[in-house]
Amino acid sequence: MARPTHVSRALSQNFLADRATAEYVAQLAVTHRRQISLLLEVGAGKGALTARLAPHCRELHAHEIDPRLVPGLRTRFSETPQVHVIAGDFMGTRPPRTPFAVAGNVPFSRTADIVDWCLRAPAITDATLLTQLEYARKRTGDYGSWTLLTVRSWPRYEWRLVGRVDRRRFSPVPRVDAGILRIERRRTPLLEPPALAGWRHLVELGFSGVGGSLHASLRRAHPRRRVDAAFRAARLDPHVLVGEVSPDRWLRLHRELMP
Repeated sequence: MARPTHVSRALSQNFLADRATAEYVAQLAVTHRRQISLLLEVGAGKGALTARLAPHCRELHAHEIDPRLVPGLRTRFSETPQVHVIAGDFMGTRPPRTPFAVAGNVPFSRTADIVDWCLRAPAITDATLLTQLEYARKRTGDYGSWTLLTVRSWPRYEWRLVGRVDRRRFSPVPRVDAGILRIERRRTPLLEPPALAGWRHLVELGFSGVGGSLHASLRRAHPRRRVDAAFRAARLDPHVLVGEVSPDRWLRLHRELMP
């Protein structure tokens, strides 16, 4: 009988232990597609999610950083030819040049780095990630506020919270519940490529905090009368906090302020 693998706190390991949840996450990763050509799984662990993803993939790269888990994964999927178990840190992986998706039960301590990797990958189509619930809620506006990362990437990516997972469905049980975060690259960006640099500049200026308010921050680069007119067009109060401005309102501000 195989000896149980001890959990590594350094690797932030919380294994998905509920089959129904694994199946649900896999279905969300597939969305409207019958089959994914190439999928990269972050943190395969013991293979709970891998087993549910494999039938929907022509090729599945299951990445696992813990060398103690790799032999078990390779044995479990030795007769599943589309599954390739890859030992090592997912963050060291070079993004494929052909379209691909990402899915995984993400180590909570490394969520930000993994999301950043996804956003920088030119050929990614979407990512379905089990993250700390608070992270997923912050990034998707579920608290009624929006972060710089979400707004800055909004013209090219849609962020959605598509599910919540009780912490007791993991082993060991983490301190907090998880959220299922979907990041989807838009087939048609909301802005043309030449406008994206201006968008990023405007959003970063607004989130800079200089001047004490969004209105004051934007006035550092635009005349007050234009900022006033843009706020009226976007139906924003001049005293609104920057985090309370939804991406759609930001798009209207951009339309009014950028040439």
